[in-house]
Amino acid sequence: MSTEQPRPGPGDEPARDRPIEPTLRDESGLPPAPPPPAAGGGAPGAGVPTGADRYGGNPYGDAQGAADPLAGMPPLAALWRRLVARIIDIVIVAVPVTLILWPFAGGYDNDGDGSYGRQAVVLLVYFVYEALMLSARGQTLGKMAMRIRVAMLADGAVPHGSPAWLRAGVYSLPQLLPYVGFIFWLVNVLFCTWDRPYRQCLHDKAARTLVVSTA
Repeated sequence: MSTEQPRPGPGDEPARDRPIEPTLRDESGLPPAPPPPAAGGGAPGAGVPTGADRYGGNPYGDAQGAADPLAGMPPLAALWRRLVARIIDIVIVAVPVTLILWPFAGGYDNDGDGSYGRQAVVLLVYFVYEALMLSARGQTLGKMAMRIRVAMLADGAVPHGSPAWLRAGVYSLPQLLPYVGFIFWLVNVLFCTWDRPYRQCLHDKAARTLVVSTA
């Protein structure tokens, strides 16, 4: 019987010079499972909108599933309803206050200081009137007549407290400043005509509110 050991054939030599790569294993002793492939076959995280890209450049939502900021809220109030409501409120406040001040201010005269004083009193009374009404129910008498209301942008709630006073203040108080106040008031009330998507005036943006329909 031959005592010679068979020689290893080609490819059977032990790989003495090749380093053995370690295999990571979890506590069970099994190697970890490979990560799941990304959706659509792309790289992990590909196609997930983040930050400013989540609307895809379209604030009203689109076919790719971008969120519509107006979804789930009552319809926005028509601009003409907001205008008529404001006119009603101004008449409700200005006429009685002017009549009360008439004996003390000498009626309508050409005295610039007297005219400014009456206007300032009307603005201050209007400021308090609007702030109290909005804080209580989100509506002034004019808004109630036109079936619209002021709501918090975040959740549609009544703007109780500080938001109501801030909104009323940004609308009324800057008008106490001669000339500059009127320019600010004009820009403020016109801002909602081009603002999108919520049609906010500057006093809405300051208080984070919007005007919606109750009809």
